[in-house]
Amino acid sequence: MNIVADTNTFLAVALNEPERELIVELTEGANLVAPEVLPFEIGNALTAMLKRNALNADEVLSAWQVVQHIPVDLRHVDIAAALKIASHFGIYAYDAYFLECAQRLRSPLLTLDRGMRRIAKELGIIILEPLL
Repeated sequence: MNIVADTNTFLAVALNEPERELIVELTEGANLVAPEVLPFEIGNALTAMLKRNALNADEVLSAWQVVQHIPVDLRHVDIAAALKIASHFGIYAYDAYFLECAQRLRSPLLTLDRGMRRIAKELGIIILEPLL
């Protein structure tokens, strides 16, 4: 089974967040899929945490190394379709890329973002919720 996982789930695993174990359990035996922008989003999120002093430079690199060991099938994004979603719901295109991917592949979405879960439900996308 394909599962579209968004950036925050990869970060939660890489940074050993409380949701990590539930995410691993939910995705065991599944094929993780994400839009091809995922590595760039992860890099951006890690450097944002560095700028906020939430992580130091060594922790950023360590988290990046962990992410590199998570198998994920990166997929092309239909940007026009994603922009329609972004425009309709008033969200960033980067969030819409994950929604577009899940919708197009008819795959469940794994996210920690409540807003993304709400929109996904409106779009008829099945949500996997790794909430504690």
